[in-house]
Amino acid sequence: MAGEVLLDAQGLAHAFPLTRTMSVKALDGLSFQIRRGEVYGLVGESGCGKSTAARCVMNLLRPQAGRVLYRGIDTCDPKAFRANRRMLQRNRQLIFQDSAASLDPRMRVGDIIAEPLRLQRVTPPRGTCRDEAAFQMKYVGLDPGYLDKYPGELSGGQRQRVAIARALAMEPELLVADEPIASLDVSIQAQIVNLFKHLQAEHGFSFLFIAHDLAMVEFLCSRVGVMYRGRLVEEAPARELFARPLHPYTRALVSAIPIPDPRRERARKPVEFRGGELPPGGLWTEASPGHFVLEERGDAP
Repeated sequence: MAGEVLLDAQGLAHAFPLTRTMSVKALDGLSFQIRRGEVYGLVGESGCGKSTAARCVMNLLRPQAGRVLYRGIDTCDPKAFRANRRMLQRNRQLIFQDSAASLDPRMRVGDIIAEPLRLQRVTPPRGTCRDEAAFQMKYVGLDPGYLDKYPGELSGGQRQRVAIARALAMEPELLVADEPIASLDVSIQAQIVNLFKHLQAEHGFSFLFIAHDLAMVEFLCSRVGVMYRGRLVEEAPARELFARPLHPYTRALVSAIPIPDPRRERARKPVEFRGGELPPGGLWTEASPGHFVLEERGDAP
């Protein structure tokens, strides 16, 4: 897939201390790129390091090794970050998993959506902050009558739409969504993913979509990276990855996707993956154009 690289994560490593002598490794040399206008999915089981990767990409967490390049700017370099702070804060937006925690319960919805505009001193395209908030709410499928409500008066799906509206108010180049549908009911998940697909097509922003629901990732993403214990073990165009998974861990993930047909679901035999520590190093092999897999023993896929 051709296109200018917007985000380039290179060799990210990070560990969280448990005691003075023990730590847990969250990222172990993670590298991936996102091109302009691309929807990149990052998948893996809980605890594999997806959220840590998102926080490093958004400079909420400084990796202990590696760097993150945005438009060629090393955002992990404090001097470079300070010099480009305004641009970075405007052009990159983050949507969290827990909308109840990410929205200030003491603020009204209209003020929440308009807050980034005020903080960045951006002139609202529609004249006033309230008019802009009303437009963004309508754009994400919420009635502007909710402008004066508090987050506690909304459902989980409505709160997540408010979080999306707040992010889109800045017209970002890069949107990072960290498990944005994990805490929602299945029917609401489908609505939010359809909304993401529509908004990305309309705006053309680059999108890092982090999830463990592979069916949603297959529907939404153009390219997918599979994480296991802080490392990328496979990366491919979405259609190719789900049709021909190569790494044993990816095969196990794909085989666990539920089948809507009850008879086929009962007959399904998920692939077992006997997890363990990945050996150091490993050969990053291009099995087919754009389809890469981590070969642990150097054997062919």
